[in-house]
Amino acid sequence: MTRRARKLLGTVVLLIFVCVYALLAMALAQANIIQHSPGFVQGLFYMILGLGWILPVLPLISWMERPDRKV
Repeated sequence: MTRRARKLLGTVVLLIFVCVYALLAMALAQANIIQHSPGFVQGLFYMILGLGWILPVLPLISWMERPDRKV
């Protein structure tokens, strides 16, 4: 697969993943236990959720950026 095709496929997968992740994060944020927590706990929760999508996406990005094989 060429680098260009990997970037196209990776971009589509990344967009789908981020949309699903955002919906799940919003559902978790509406949980009763988070709503009634202290402000510090809520801030920590939102910070973790806000940065949590990066780790699963790193392998995808490195796969997208791999150079093409020499033929």
